Amino acid sequence: MCLMEFFFPTAFVAFMMGIAALLVALVSLLLPQISLQVALWLIFSTLLIFLSRRFFAPKRPATTLEAAREGETLSEIPPGQAGRVLYEGNSWRAKCEDEETAIAANQRVYVLRREGNTLIVMPHNILHY
Repeated sequence: MCLMEFFFPTAFVAFMMGIAALLVALVSLLLPQISLQVALWLIFSTLLIFLSRRFFAPKRPATTLEAAREGETLSEIPPGQAGRVLYEGNSWRAKCEDEETAIAANQRVYVLRREGNTLIVMPHNILHY
């Protein structure tokens, strides 16, 4: 299974299963029971695959927004509720940072941050008073 990884790349899954089989082969010298060996192989394979994903997976950069990016409201954002904002050419669900402020449609806004798929915005005119 370890050699199979060279011919059919499977993101180290086959390699880790092969390593688990080698570990079980060492354990089988002490425990000759087949059902226990199969259970150990399943446990070792699962653990090694999860550990390889954790330690060998490439680190993804955190998705952060630059401060004070601008967008434009497509719909009204009522106080404490969500509306739609055009940001970087896409329509996003958006909420106002101040839950007591309403933002009318077709107004410029600053995008403060992103929470999941929702942008947190502030009206452009509030910051210029």
